[in-house]
Amino acid sequence: MKDKANQLFRDKFVLVMLVLGLLTIVAAVGTVTIRKGNQNLEESPYLEINEPDGMIIGENETASVAGNSNATEAAEPAGASAQGHAGEIAAPVESAKTEGPETTALEAGAAAGDSLALNFTGTEKLMWPVQGNVILSYSMDTTTYFPTLEQYKCNPANVIQSDVSTPVSAPADARVLEIGNNEEIGNYVRLDLGNEYTAVCGQLKEIPVVVNEYLEKGDVIGYIAEPTKYYSVEGINLYFELQHAGEPVDALDYLE
Repeated sequence: MKDKANQLFRDKFVLVMLVLGLLTIVAAVGTVTIRKGNQNLEESPYLEINEPDGMIIGENETASVAGNSNATEAAEPAGASAQGHAGEIAAPVESAKTEGPETTALEAGAAAGDSLALNFTGTEKLMWPVQGNVILSYSMDTTTYFPTLEQYKCNPANVIQSDVSTPVSAPADARVLEIGNNEEIGNYVRLDLGNEYTAVCGQLKEIPVVVNEYLEKGDVIGYIAEPTKYYSVEGINLYFELQHAGEPVDALDYLE
């Protein structure tokens, strides 16, 4: 009887130990499952989409495209260079300068020429290209004396006294036909005034115009230079020749 009671006690003890062991295993498995679930939640891609940092970056990138300088600074990633940021802002400023009001004289003349009609007929008066005394007058019917050359010859132009660096003006609305140089009159500009009238201005320097550029009456076409060796005695001057249909005419008959 005593042995039977001891055997029953041992059986109950083993059963209790098995139950306790089973509970321990279940608890351990539950703990591992919970930890793994938490880890999966932390690594979920759906939660990352809603992180505040990601939303801010997306909003600022859109604003920078719209040209908001403050938004551009907010969207600047850590470690980005200041030089790159300045380059992004400076680009439109540079573009505004090239397309803005700071155009060259050449561009201004070309723009004016789009609607500029050349219609000098000889009935209206030309503007004096420079103000000064005529030291050698037009003379195609008779000869006139040229002091430097010490000879008489015909003169197709009026030689007007002036000073070095005096600006020379277009005598009428005109188009630049030719810019050249020869030994006698130095640098010169040939102008088309319309209706087969042309004008030649010689003894020039620092010519700011170009061929085919349209000019309005009074625009500067160059500046008076030192005289060539053909006019050293006559002194500093403007060589001004007016032609009609290829023949020289006396500019004094047309000047104001």
